[in-house]
Amino acid sequence: MKLNPYLNFNGQCDAAFKFYQQVLGGEIASKMTWGEMPDAQIPAELQNRIMHVSLQIDDQWLMGVDSPPDSYEQPKGTSVALHYKEASQGERIFNALAKDGNVVMPFQKTFWAAGFGMCVDRFGIPWMVNCEQA
Repeated sequence: MKLNPYLNFNGQCDAAFKFYQQVLGGEIASKMTWGEMPDAQIPAELQNRIMHVSLQIDDQWLMGVDSPPDSYEQPKGTSVALHYKEASQGERIFNALAKDGNVVMPFQKTFWAAGFGMCVDRFGIPWMVNCEQA
C-alpha cells in the first residue's frame, strides 16, 4: 500500500503544482481541467480550473484539485510532511516552500532532527520538513 497527499485548492491548483514541480522535482504525470471532462455540464467559471493533477516524484505521488468554490475549505489540522537525509537539502526545500508564505516554526536543529521546520506556503498548504539526525 502507498499513501499520498491529495491537496485541495480554490483556483490556484495549476500554479501550485508548477511551483511544487520546480521545488520538489518530478514530473506532472496527468492534468485535466473541469472543462475537459467528457459529457459534463460545467459552469464557465470552473472550465479552466483543475479537476485532477498528479505530480510523480520518484515512486511518490502528490495530487491535487481545484475544489468547486461552494465546497472548498482552507486546509487545517494536517500537513504534508517531507523527510530528507541531508539537513542542507531539507533547509533548501523548506526555504523555497516558505517563500511568500508563512513560517510557523523556523527551520532549525531539534532534539529529534538535524533540521525541522513548519510553514504554510503561498497557496495555503501546510508543510513540515524533517531531516534525519546525524
